[in-house]
Amino acid sequence: MGKPITTQKRGKGSQTFRSPSFKFKGEAKILPHKENALVMDLVHCRGHSAPLAQLYYDDGEIGYSIASEGLMVGDQVFFGDEAELKNGNVLPLKSIPEGVIVCNIELRPNDGGKLVRSSGASARVVSKAKDGVVLQLPSKKQKKFHPNCKAMIGVVAGGGRVDKPFLKAGNKFYAAKARNKYWPVVSASAMNAVAHPFGNKRTLRKSKAKPAPKNAPPGRKVGAVRARKTGRGR
Repeated sequence: MGKPITTQKRGKGSQTFRSPSFKFKGEAKILPHKENALVMDLVHCRGHSAPLAQLYYDDGEIGYSIASEGLMVGDQVFFGDEAELKNGNVLPLKSIPEGVIVCNIELRPNDGGKLVRSSGASARVVSKAKDGVVLQLPSKKQKKFHPNCKAMIGVVAGGGRVDKPFLKAGNKFYAAKARNKYWPVVSASAMNAVAHPFGNKRTLRKSKAKPAPKNAPPGRKVGAVRARKTGRGR
């Protein structure tokens, strides 16, 4: 009897693939209806690649946000239409001029920020219209956003992180372990026949990839999916 393949193991929902969110500092997001905050500390969180800014809001609430480059302890962060175009400040996209670099962008108004949050990432405001604001994302793709979506001015802090090589498999192991990422990832064709449908003998040519059976169960239906029918359509 074969072993469950990785897709089936993930679906089981075991601790192996579950993110250790209870060890994270907290949720880093833009809180709605805030006016200004004080940067109390810059902290490291194993769940984020970028440093987090611990903010003390004017109403006494304490929260975390993605830190932009140049933000320091003791700085004041302002929110809203009237905020200055300064690193760390949060404004709606309709109030940000074209050509300004932004990060930590909301996908929908008041969702807290979903895009351009990894260390060193940034986007640029390309054009503005009544029905939306067009931004160029780090992938060079252009996307239109609702004018009331908020974004942080500046580049996400911690740039250059990916420039440093891991050098050792041990370093990669601990980096993946911090977020409980599945590592190392083994090619299906490199496995034994007992571990995966594509597994084969211990030969140079190991792979035996072929279309999955029509009645294959979830997890077994991998690789080339069988055609529904053959022949010319009439």
